[in-house]
Amino acid sequence: MNQHPAVIWGAGAMGGTLAAFWARAGIDVLLVDNNPAHVAAINQHGLSISGPIDNFCVSVTACLPEQLSGIYPRIFLCTKAHHTARACYQLAPHLDDSGEVISVQNGLNERYIAEIIGVSRTVGCFINFGADVVEPGHIHYAGRGAVVVGELSGDLTPRLAEICQLMKIFEPYAQSTRQIFSYLWGKLAYGALLFASALTDASIVAVLSHADYRQVLIALGKEVCAVAEAAGIPLLGFNGFHPPAFHRHASLTNSNMSMDAMVAFNQRSAKTHSGIWRDLAVYKRQTEVDQQLGVIAEEAERRGIATPLLCAVIEGIHAIEQGTPLSWDNLARIANIHHQEPK
Repeated sequence: MNQHPAVIWGAGAMGGTLAAFWARAGIDVLLVDNNPAHVAAINQHGLSISGPIDNFCVSVTACLPEQLSGIYPRIFLCTKAHHTARACYQLAPHLDDSGEVISVQNGLNERYIAEIIGVSRTVGCFINFGADVVEPGHIHYAGRGAVVVGELSGDLTPRLAEICQLMKIFEPYAQSTRQIFSYLWGKLAYGALLFASALTDASIVAVLSHADYRQVLIALGKEVCAVAEAAGIPLLGFNGFHPPAFHRHASLTNSNMSMDAMVAFNQRSAKTHSGIWRDLAVYKRQTEVDQQLGVIAEEAERRGIATPLLCAVIEGIHAIEQGTPLSWDNLARIANIHHQEPK
């Protein structure tokens, strides 16, 4: 195992949770985050994890990006998707020439990291566990979820094996794959449903299980999967999301079975609302909608694929970012578009 500190760029829900478990296992961890209050709390009082999975506090070193010094062989990038480019330019001077950046994020950020850092120095990672920062220095780890790492080339390399072993310290069922983009695109399809749920003030479970909106959510998932199919990406499933259930010819029965499985997965988690909802309802800040759903919509447009529901969700999220209240009415507008589509 590499003896250098595990540098985690972004000490939020994803990065902070990984850091805490690694530090407790005796791994030297260095956190980099742009929130001064969070950094100060971690340095002064330690990094705390609470929730149904575990409760503990560990001593971890944290700093602001401008305070970081040194060169490191491996950096885990755990920022929000729309902060990817800035973070890459900040961390680049601290990355060894033969080192790598691992994208522990949502979206297809590996493509943008590779443009800045280099393809051979970029490693993909898919995550689906639930966590939230509840206050500076304190993260609520709400529920387990899939963790998968993969080289962009599809090769199973020694460094990938090392990274997977690190991930297993946190999630025992973590795995490596030759098809990382199949998982990342699958998360985008599932993510589209989470963005739709964030149009309301209701929980993920309440939205995914709501009979009035089940069919429009299935249709939304099918739009994303159709774009992935056109792009030649064979989707892989996880945590209740079953890609064949969202194929354009899938039966309603099969689609509902996958939706029910995703409801069951989320019922086991203490995380009731998505991080998207927290961005909108709690922090009143910009979401990752353009870097996740927007990327799909752009790909669909290039390929001549209509995605009216996806575009409507994007518009709805933008409206909430500008001050529109979270409400079932926002989801109802998406459903009306679906009902008006020719069948």
